[in-house]
Amino acid sequence: MSAIDDLRERFGPAPAPKGQLDYSPSRIKYRLERIWLTPIYKSLLRTGVPLVLVLAVAANFFAKEQTQVKLAQSITNAKEMIEDRPEFAVKLMQIKGASMVVSEQVREAIPMDFPVSSMKLDLAVLKARIESVDAVKRADVYLRNGVLDVEINERVPALVWRGTTHLELVDPVGVRAGILISREGYHGLPLILGIGAQDHAEEALEILAAAKPVSDRVRGLRRMGERRWDVMLDRQQIIQLPVKDPVQALERVIALHSARDVLGRDVTVVDMRDGRRPVLRLSVPAVDELYRLRAIADGEDET
Repeated sequence: MSAIDDLRERFGPAPAPKGQLDYSPSRIKYRLERIWLTPIYKSLLRTGVPLVLVLAVAANFFAKEQTQVKLAQSITNAKEMIEDRPEFAVKLMQIKGASMVVSEQVREAIPMDFPVSSMKLDLAVLKARIESVDAVKRADVYLRNGVLDVEINERVPALVWRGTTHLELVDPVGVRAGILISREGYHGLPLILGIGAQDHAEEALEILAAAKPVSDRVRGLRRMGERRWDVMLDRQQIIQLPVKDPVQALERVIALHSARDVLGRDVTVVDMRDGRRPVLRLSVPAVDELYRLRAIADGEDET
């Protein structure tokens, strides 16, 4: 910039000589022309001002409640039109790997009226609901060619636990596999009872495996004091097992029975809680008979 331009910028154009018309712009007009020649101000005036006006009008328009309701309804209608297109329709659900009973439980867990739009289905939520069914160990959910495929991995019940008010199916690790009204259809599964018995299902199965030589006489296992097990046999016989090493204690009883036919005698309880030796409890008739024989023996000794 030359010295003359600098002076004009600072003090404005030079005044005209006296008696001569001054055609030069005023200081304000001169400054406005200089601003207009600046690119950034020119862009703001040409683009910014109209944009602000448009935004102000739009904001005023959409601030009205009636306009907002109409806009929301239009968006909803457009969304529903897209979701309800035939290519997004799921027409049926197919359940694989599950029994009839479990299939019905799964359908009750995710009740749906088909056809339904695939865009309205949350597969993660469906999977979580299906796996909330007691008998379902794992579930995989897929959408394939308009079909909702559900692949089920069932829990295999190993025991029946009798609670205070109901029966439960329990898998080998103690997880509930279903609730029963009665044992009908599950008489082949061993029975366990007592508070917390289902939480020790693995130990119960080990005890039952050790009792295999007399399995035809085993009626169930009872958890005592949430600490140890009793093996319940027919003829109201009970084998009381210790807290520690119950399997080894039961194996000793089985060995003793094989050698002496202990469980075939008139015994009500075989107490193994001591761990060192078994204690046998006879039935009342057996005790009476023992006393009678002892009395006879004592009378013969006196004579």
